[in-house]
Amino acid sequence: MKNKGRILIVDDEEVAASNLSHVMEKEGYTVTTAFSGIDGLILLQQQSFDLLLTDLRMEKIDGMALLQASRGLHPDSEVIVITGYATTSNAVEAMKQGAFHYIAKPFHFDEVRRVVAEALEKVRLRRENKLLRQEIASYRGKARFITQDAVTMRLLDLARQVAPTDCNVMVTGESGTGKELIVDYIHQHSGRGKGPLIAVNCGAFNSELFANELFGHEREAFTGASTARKGLIEAANGGTLFLDEITEMDFNLQAKLLRVLQERTLERLGSNRTIAIDVRVIAATNRHPRLAISEQKLREDLFYRLNVFTIELPPLRERSEDVIPLARFFLEKYALEFGYVFTGIEADCAACLINYAWSGNVRELENMMERAIVLSGGKVIAIKHLPKEMLGERHTLPAVSVAEVGTLTSQVEALEKNIIEQALLKTGDNKAKAAQLLEISERSLWYKIKKYF
Repeated sequence: MKNKGRILIVDDEEVAASNLSHVMEKEGYTVTTAFSGIDGLILLQQQSFDLLLTDLRMEKIDGMALLQASRGLHPDSEVIVITGYATTSNAVEAMKQGAFHYIAKPFHFDEVRRVVAEALEKVRLRRENKLLRQEIASYRGKARFITQDAVTMRLLDLARQVAPTDCNVMVTGESGTGKELIVDYIHQHSGRGKGPLIAVNCGAFNSELFANELFGHEREAFTGASTARKGLIEAANGGTLFLDEITEMDFNLQAKLLRVLQERTLERLGSNRTIAIDVRVIAATNRHPRLAISEQKLREDLFYRLNVFTIELPPLRERSEDVIPLARFFLEKYALEFGYVFTGIEADCAACLINYAWSGNVRELENMMERAIVLSGGKVIAIKHLPKEMLGERHTLPAVSVAEVGTLTSQVEALEKNIIEQALLKTGDNKAKAAQLLEISERSLWYKIKKYF
């Protein structure tokens, strides 16, 4: 059984301490016992514990002293004070000092089990939150592409291979599939990673303004040009130029860009001086390039210059196994941002997410998860937190090896049971590995096994 938490029990009544230790060990906790406040303090100084269960009245070093020591040494852990001399003032003082709970003797073991479970759940959530903060901080300004889809993972492998080269790359895919992340990833893992990554939306300007943005201008090149100005291509020197929605660029301007890519030089507007450039170009489009060429939205010669490597990102509806990991990432991200504690997604809600068409792809999923975390106030996301229009747009649920059922809930439960069976079969009935594969806690897996089997 997976260790559920490390507990230190301190009580100078050896029988009471031993009995409590036995009960906690049967619950699956790793328990260390000390029979004096001095021994308890030594253990706190030597080891890390998730929870301290301490008697209040002990000679030399009492429970209040251990509480203060634990809060100082292990601020992420919790403390439960137990005493046979319960008074309101003692309880209040213990809570002021940071105790999670105060239990009076004689107590029922069921009460202790409940309070211990609640305390350790708080420890777990606090640590998950801390890890999430570190994870989000570590990826701030960096590309992270979350996927379990085999096709997409092969595309990421291609991105890893092409990144160290200076080859131009064309990234295609529907809007919202993560083209910007792939571009950012390639840039960061290239030899240009410390140089600039200049992104420009080719459909954001008219032709004249865009030429000025790309190539820059000299002083007095046109009315109002009081100073010389570098263009975006020059600004990307030593780094990467990302041309998003390349098919929206003016056709004549595409010819000028092709010349820059071929000659590795440019001229600012209003100048005859040639400027050498060292830029890698990555282009992206949500159109099919061949169709764009036939519609004269993309020059064929420019396409061949850019299309040394093509990375075509599949839509989210073709990456169903990525929906829940992505949803969890966004829910945790916005729960952290809004000060909530996200704990999970209900099964029927997860099934609805998986079977939705996602015409807006990952961007739509992110927006929907931000909305859901606000409506739920954090914690568990349920089907009621999804937009009503989403509930009417579903694909057929995967076939399940049970008799046909009439409700969505029973379909979801049958599907969930089938998935759990497959996970257990794949891991040789190893519950810990199966839980990891399913991305749920081992406790949740045991609950579901008890429910379904």
